[in-house]
Amino acid sequence: MRRRDFLTASAAAAGAPALLGGCAGSPEDGSGPLDYLSLAWQKESIEVNKALVAEWNKRNPSMRVRYVQGAWESVHDQLLTSFEGGEAPDIIHDEANDLTDFAHGGYLADLGPLLPEGLKKQISKANWDTATIAGGIYGVPFLHDPRVLVANRRLLEKSGLRIPTVQRPWSWGEFEDAAKQLTRPGRTYGVAWSMKEPVNQSVNLAMSTGGAVFHRERGKDVVRFDDADSRVFELIRRQVNEDRTAARSALGMAGSDTLPGFFAGRYAIVPLNFSFRQQVQQQAPDGFEWVTLPMPAGRGAAGGGQLQGVSPQTLSVSQDTSRKKAAMAFIAFMTRPGHMARLALGDWLVPTGREALRDPALNTDEHGWSTGLRIASDLRASPVLGVRGYPEWKDKVATPALQEYYAGGIGLRALRDKLVVDGNRILARYQR
Repeated sequence: MRRRDFLTASAAAAGAPALLGGCAGSPEDGSGPLDYLSLAWQKESIEVNKALVAEWNKRNPSMRVRYVQGAWESVHDQLLTSFEGGEAPDIIHDEANDLTDFAHGGYLADLGPLLPEGLKKQISKANWDTATIAGGIYGVPFLHDPRVLVANRRLLEKSGLRIPTVQRPWSWGEFEDAAKQLTRPGRTYGVAWSMKEPVNQSVNLAMSTGGAVFHRERGKDVVRFDDADSRVFELIRRQVNEDRTAARSALGMAGSDTLPGFFAGRYAIVPLNFSFRQQVQQQAPDGFEWVTLPMPAGRGAAGGGQLQGVSPQTLSVSQDTSRKKAAMAFIAFMTRPGHMARLALGDWLVPTGREALRDPALNTDEHGWSTGLRIASDLRASPVLGVRGYPEWKDKVATPALQEYYAGGIGLRALRDKLVVDGNRILARYQR
């Protein structure tokens, strides 16, 4: 993530402490460093985070920050325990999906009154919407991990198919035809849909056909599964069970599990999160050529059918910290354009900031960076964000139902009944 001063010109000249002018002797000074819980896990990302913390501490010796390493796999439960025990970190790296329950529980500070004006302007409203809950802003969205197609370049070129671009993506119908053309029975499947965790990606892709699955009716969240909501779901099931162009064995896989088959020519295309490009680049055998393509577009839907739901990584402030202004100053420092770009590069993700998106280090065709940056304007808040009861619906209803549906065990009507009837029963309990 990048280096850009979001403070006023006078504050920039004096350094970040100017933002906290007038706070000397107040609880904002505190004692001891602020704890920054980071979920960075890749070597490059950890190095960038630690370097930025060190730079902050050098510039702000009276407002030091202590780097605390966390893990994505356990962060939700650990945060909940720390919130309830009054020992939460001051600054929290997390994902927008996690903010809903924490915000409603009163564990996170509303950042709206604290945000520097420059930071507000650097990030678009569509991005701020991902962290806005009940009118409050509970995190600074700074990194996106959208869905893309990673394709075997040689198989694609050999097929004679048109190579899609962000300006002219495949339609979903063209994608279905391409998968048929790329399939060689007994040798190569056109596509491998990794559906070990099917819910978020399925719901987010429904936006490309004008769907959302979660809708607001009379001020409440409800589940619907109409034609616009179900089209992508139906296509995936059709590819697996009727066209035989998608590998059935991939349905139980995580994204990384598909890579050996992809490198071996077993799958021509793998839909993956943008960050998986790093694994592809590191693990691909010598001579293997791959290309990053945009996801297919729906016909007649908003945004040219290229909208995609996302749940970005966020930086939040604990409600219990006595040094909210200092914590916000550190977040503003971390999300300066130059710093945001460095963080994006280290994590192989898409930055949210307008200026960070223009950084020369990211604007390259190498490893598909330019594809991710060009689809940034099509990213919207995932329909699941802000929906109370979503985690329970996902775990108890949607995940088993979708796994059964994609494998051909149930049809569309049965899937709709499970998602809608059982789902709305769950959501109703959270909205009484």
